[in-house]
Amino acid sequence: MVQRITIAAEQCSGSTLTLTADQAHYLIDVLRLQAGDRFIAQDGTGTQWIAALKATPKHSPSKSSPSQSSPSKSSPPKQQPQADILETIQHAITTAPLRLIAAPTKGNSFDQVIRQATELGVTHIHPVVTERTVLKPSSNRRLRWQRIAAEASEQSERVTVPQIFEPLSFLEYLAHFPLEEDPTEIRYICGARTNNSHLLAAIQAQISSEHLPGITLAIGPEGGWTSREISDAICNGYEEVSLGPVILRAVTASITALSLVTAARNLLI
Repeated sequence: MVQRITIAAEQCSGSTLTLTADQAHYLIDVLRLQAGDRFIAQDGTGTQWIAALKATPKHSPSKSSPSQSSPSKSSPPKQQPQADILETIQHAITTAPLRLIAAPTKGNSFDQVIRQATELGVTHIHPVVTERTVLKPSSNRRLRWQRIAAEASEQSERVTVPQIFEPLSFLEYLAHFPLEEDPTEIRYICGARTNNSHLLAAIQAQISSEHLPGITLAIGPEGGWTSREISDAICNGYEEVSLGPVILRAVTASITALSLVTAARNLLI
């Protein structure tokens, strides 16, 4: 298996790829790659490159005695590890968007949602603050989630990395992403212990191999949605659906809903 890393556009210069310290540590120290060994670099939007690690010069210690060395001279800066880009691979991205709206959970458990949602093919993740949300995420959290998504994409051999948006209140999200932007999109808000259709039944009734629309899933916080939030979502084109008769943890609900949607879509593609 060829290992993968996710890179930023500015790391490429012509046919040379400059590695960050973390990437070099992973490839050289953890995976023990040597000069000439190949790996895949990807930009997270559908382009990949086959690259070969370059030899990194190692500075040997000076042979002069401490008394002979000049205190004003410093050793040359260590060269950043680089790789040669050997081949570009373009992938056509044809999968319809799969959006997850989810309220961040306490502690670091939302990290698990980011990781597993990436593995399940989600394309956009929108953290939202609801009336019952306990955690109010900071910008540092978003950066952490972006790193986790990139790592999960590499591990699962996805060619894209989901886009993670700045946290908004749920009402702000509904205003920023009206249904008019994509009237073909199907939107579901998952409630607990409702008499509504099960999510799987709703998906099977609404999608087909001839029509594979974008899908948005809204998952509530610990404590669930308020009646006002559900009403506002329905007014914005969402269908309220059930995930079954039991109460699922917020983390479990996100993964369950995405698994059902991904399975249904994969059977039709």
